[in-house]
Amino acid sequence: MRMTTEEAFVKTLQIHGIEHAFGIIGSAMMPISDLFPKADITFWDCAHEGSAGMMADGYTRATGKMSMMIAQNGPGITNFVTAVKTAYWNHTPLLLVTPQAANKTIGQGGFQEVEQMKLFEDMVAYQEEVRDPSRVAEVLNRVINQAKRASAPAQLNIPRDMWTEVIDITLPATLEFERPAGGETAITHAADLLSHAKHPVILNGAGVVLSKGGIAASIELAERLDAPVCVGYQHNDAFPGSHPLFAGPLGYNGSRAAMELIKEADVVLCLGTRLNPFSTLPGYGMEYWPTQATIVQVDINPDRIGLTKPINIGIIGDAAKVAKGLLSQLSDRAGDAGRAARKAKIAQTKSRWAQQLASMDHEDDDPGTTWNERARADKPDWMSPRMAWRAIQSALPKEAIISSDIGNNCAIGNAYPSFESGRKYLAPGLFGPCGYGLPAIMGAKIGCPDTPVVGFSGDGAFGIAVNELTAIGRAEWPAITQVVFRNYQWGAEKRNSTLWFDDNFVGTELDTQVSYAGIAQACGLKGVVAHTMEELTSALHQAIEDQKNGITTLIEAMINQELGEPFRRDAMTKPIKVAGISAQDMRPQEQA
Repeated sequence: MRMTTEEAFVKTLQIHGIEHAFGIIGSAMMPISDLFPKADITFWDCAHEGSAGMMADGYTRATGKMSMMIAQNGPGITNFVTAVKTAYWNHTPLLLVTPQAANKTIGQGGFQEVEQMKLFEDMVAYQEEVRDPSRVAEVLNRVINQAKRASAPAQLNIPRDMWTEVIDITLPATLEFERPAGGETAITHAADLLSHAKHPVILNGAGVVLSKGGIAASIELAERLDAPVCVGYQHNDAFPGSHPLFAGPLGYNGSRAAMELIKEADVVLCLGTRLNPFSTLPGYGMEYWPTQATIVQVDINPDRIGLTKPINIGIIGDAAKVAKGLLSQLSDRAGDAGRAARKAKIAQTKSRWAQQLASMDHEDDDPGTTWNERARADKPDWMSPRMAWRAIQSALPKEAIISSDIGNNCAIGNAYPSFESGRKYLAPGLFGPCGYGLPAIMGAKIGCPDTPVVGFSGDGAFGIAVNELTAIGRAEWPAITQVVFRNYQWGAEKRNSTLWFDDNFVGTELDTQVSYAGIAQACGLKGVVAHTMEELTSALHQAIEDQKNGITTLIEAMINQELGEPFRRDAMTKPIKVAGISAQDMRPQEQA
């Protein structure tokens, strides 16, 4: 079949059903973007490529459908780096298309030239460069298939002077991979251990959400065993929140109930999880990871099995298929040992934690520090972060998709949201980028236009993505709701300063004269300021109603400066002064 390279490229996108592209327009991509309207591909022209990449991540995580990131070669592409690595650790299959400086000038240090393959080699699961115009469809097809197989971003790099070539090719066929169901011996051994366990616990990870039928299979397995189900850090949507066996999230600011229950486990089935380090860090002063338990880890990627924790059995496979395989091999008496007492303990532990969480208004100070006490005294009438989260929970629809960001106030909220189905909680993941909340929820709304969506960010993190307010008010963009926790500080770093650096707050303070609600209004959006729990609940109710009518609302939730548990207590130490530092040692520079 005769066609141009850009026609072959777009036809291959159509074969794979890729309907959405995110980025900023540039001359290096115009030969294909020119064809997007005819191909029924929507190009979302964002304010910054970093946010565009996070929109793509949010879209694909919410829908399960692949999307594309594309921009101008050089600086447009370098702006994708943080977003691509974020998607990598979120296990998001994305297509990264990086137009390259022209072949005939590459290596001369020309305009907008950078080594784009080297740039992303640690950021993607697969990458390939088009070497000849006639191979564009072949390479694109392989890159898309590799992204799906690895459930991660994959990169196609193409010199920009390969567009507009006339070629004779056969368009590729799609290739579907059947996911593995685990080794027979490993499944049999693990099923035997679960059958005889007295305190079995299931730990669901992102793989359960990504696996077709993964949550349903884990419910069936949990109910057969009457085993409590914990979820990994930032994977609150990996099990239904209303289920009596759901114990909540582990890790930073997670569920104390989940931690107490897994601490006493004799067998832990880690289903669809790489056991990321934040999912096992101590919480509430408790070391809860059961070092004496038998650990069964299930992951689709063999390289991640046993990587972070010692395990007893590793199973390479799809979460749903492995769960069904285990279920089919459980003994007739599986779960019977201590069943009644176990069910009672789960209910009692959950109830005790729910009461404790509902009564937690403020953050504690570490011995020897007084910042939180001072913060409350400074603004006695302002909401604390936990008050804000309780007010939010009162207004969030059960079917809502939410996003969060990196930072103190989003992290304090980790224990609060729960969900009835998967693909509802878009947290930034273990790469930990600031500025994720707004673009991710925008991408989710594009993919799920009939579902209410709410993004959450602290004010420091939101500042990184605030320029997207200049893009999303255009008529073609769907309406969303964004909550910004406003306390005028980089809270997570300020917490480190209180604990290890004697309140020496370097670079932690934000401009109190800036109004994010005012910026939203200046961009033609609705901006609201909420000072009390009642105002915040009311504002969120109204914003979700307005969202149905095409109105985007930014809610600035004014909160005091209380600070939660530090992110990395395990990684910080008190500095030691030896030589000492003095301003007197500063020497003037000579002018060049």
